Amino acid sequence: MARGLTKRFGDFVAVDGIDFEIGRGESYGLLGPNGAGKTSTMRMIACMSPVSDGTLRVLGMDPAHDGSKIRGRIGIVPQEDTLDLELTVLDNLMVYGRYFDLPRRVIRERAEQLLDFTQLSERAHDKVDPLSGGMKRRLTIARSLISDPEILILDEPTTGLDPQARHLLWDRLYRLKQQGVTQIITTHYMDEAEQLCDRLAVMDGGRFAAEGAPSELIARYSTREVLELRFRDPDTDTADVAMRLEGLAERFEALPDRLLLYTDDGESTLAEVHRLGLSPDSTLIRRSTLEDVFLRLTGRSLVD
Repeated sequence: MARGLTKRFGDFVAVDGIDFEIGRGESYGLLGPNGAGKTSTMRMIACMSPVSDGTLRVLGMDPAHDGSKIRGRIGIVPQEDTLDLELTVLDNLMVYGRYFDLPRRVIRERAEQLLDFTQLSERAHDKVDPLSGGMKRRLTIARSLISDPEILILDEPTTGLDPQARHLLWDRLYRLKQQGVTQIITTHYMDEAEQLCDRLAVMDGGRFAAEGAPSELIARYSTREVLELRFRDPDTDTADVAMRLEGLAERFEALPDRLLLYTDDGESTLAEVHRLGLSPDSTLIRRSTLEDVFLRLTGRSLVD
């Protein structure tokens, strides 16, 4: 639970008075571009960075006084893997487990269970260095679970992974949620946020621009469909095109490479575009996504 949570670095305010409450077993996301305040928020929750102002309680405790107790009940998956590349897969888990003062027998038992859970059992005695990016990411998640945490904090968990590796990780995280593990996730990927998060907050400039379930945010801030028009001519001004199409859509977003028309019926809107004599080089009708929500709230793309 956070009320007025604030993080300052000198005169710079990275997190600006945000409020949120995360239930046990919930998957909660923080969505936004670099510099939005996501990582600073996560570091305060993880008791890695002190709160500048406001109130924060994690597992009912105050990080300022109970940081070590909280850290013992939290698993962290950092944005960059910090595995020991010279050790084997199994030894990475065994060494990490000792930081929690667990008996060697317990560590070994949990390590074998986690390797099975992350589908790494066959690589248990291989060194980490030659593993694929997806395998290293799964090992990082396995390592974060060695202490049997109640909260799992994941900072950009699938950045740089191919689609197959991402979907495997999504499956593992979904299974953890079914087991009651609370998850707090930062991501740039709108599809990942929609897949993994029960609720999420759209962050921009250290503040919450909106909060809710992904489907609720899309329904609240966008239309059922989006018509994308692309023009090959580099001299085409999408803002001028939008003015010519005034009244055809609920709203427009003129991006450098395409024009987005927000409408509940993409097919009929496209027919009207052609009737007005416009001939875009390519068109796409798709459902609205969290990317559209972020554009509506901030005027920027999630990956800016």
